[in-house]
Parts: sequence; structure tokens; C-alpha cells
Amino acid sequence: MQGYADAVPAIGNRLDLLKTLGDNTRYAIYLELARSPKPLATPEISESLGLHPNTVRTHLERMREVGLLEAQTDARGGVGRPQKLYTLAPDAPSLGLEPPVFPMLARMLLDLAGEAGLASDVVLATGTAEGRRIAHRRSFDTRPCVDAAMSMLDELGFDPTRVDTHDSTTVAFSHCPFAELAAVNPDLVCSLHHGLLEGFVSEFGGATVMEFTDLSHRTPCTAQLVATAAS
Repeated sequence: MQGYADAVPAIGNRLDLLKTLGDNTRYAIYLELARSPKPLATPEISESLGLHPNTVRTHLERMREVGLLEAQTDARGGVGRPQKLYTLAPDAPSLGLEPPVFPMLARMLLDLAGEAGLASDVVLATGTAEGRRIAHRRSFDTRPCVDAAMSMLDELGFDPTRVDTHDSTTVAFSHCPFAELAAVNPDLVCSLHHGLLEGFVSEFGGATVMEFTDLSHRTPCTAQLVATAAS
């Protein structure tokens, strides 16, 4: 009987979550967050869905109260009141949007690569090849290379920020979509990220990755990009 009593609150909470998602607007907001590779702020959701920010904010707080979402303060600073960034809670229902086998496959492949003792240059080359493929698909993009690279990193969920000087751009990664795997094997996973950026700027043209630091260096994850003269 004790086990049954313990299960009652959990069942009630689950029903509360589903009732909350019964509202069409909240469901649309939930889908927007579920499909995003990074946490989103109220203005981003508002613009994407064509809703007033106050409407979005009210629904976000309701979903956070019932345990569907988690909120964190945007630590990047800026003028005015700090924004909240919202993401799905770890135990929120997936609604079938995320293929559950993909994370499992990634973990198994990472274990396999580690056991095989792949050299860092082989791993870097794999990331570089993928970065080149991404850049090749952006042949229509006429922006400077550094701007295009920032956009690519943002779309992949790295939430990059930049500091420009007269001769270089330092990029910091505020969020890492590979964080869980990188914590297990930073040498492999961070080398893939490094190669991804190297391959992108090399194929896109107009910049060079001069420095890349990551978890394997036990330092904050950053990259230094230097624009190159047009050929």
C-alpha cells in the first residue's frame, strides 16, 4: 500500500502537466521549445509565434510552475532587466519529438571511438568534413565569414557570443548541445566541435580559426577567428 500511496502524487502531477498542454497557445509554445536546440527567451518565442510578449510570458510561467519548463537567467548581461531563458524540464514529456535512440546511439559510438583509441587528428578530420558540408550548403550566403560562422553555431545550439577587436573575434560558447557527452570524453567530443568550426570557415572562406580552447584544456570554451584577405 505504501508504494501505491507514493505513486498517487506522481500520477496527479502527470495529469496536471497534460491539462496544462491542453491549451492551444501553451502547446504551441511547448513545441517551439521542444524543437529548439537551445534555451529561448520570451521575445524569441513571441516573434516566432506572432504573440504578444506578455501573453507568452504568462504561459511560460504557468508551464514552469507545473514542472514542464526550467528557467535560467541570461548571464550574458546587457542593458535593462536580465532575461529568462526557458527550456524543457528533464522529465517533461517528449511528445515524440526527440528520437530516443539518437542520444543512446551517440553514447555507444562515443564509447566505441574511445575503445578504438582513435587519434585526435582523425576525430578532428571528421568534424572538419561535416563543417565543410554545412558551409557548402550555404553558398548563397554573402555575409562575412565570421558572421556566417556565428549564425551556424547559433543554429546548432551553442548560443555563441562575440567580442571583436581590430584584428580578431573571440567567440564564447554560452551553451553546448554536446555538453553531456563532452563531460564524459572531452578529447573526442570537443575535437569534433573544433573540426566543425575549422571546416566551416575553411570552406566558406574569409577567416581562420587561430585558437580553440575547450573542456579538454580545462578552460572556458572559446574560439579566436581572424578574418583573412579576399583572394
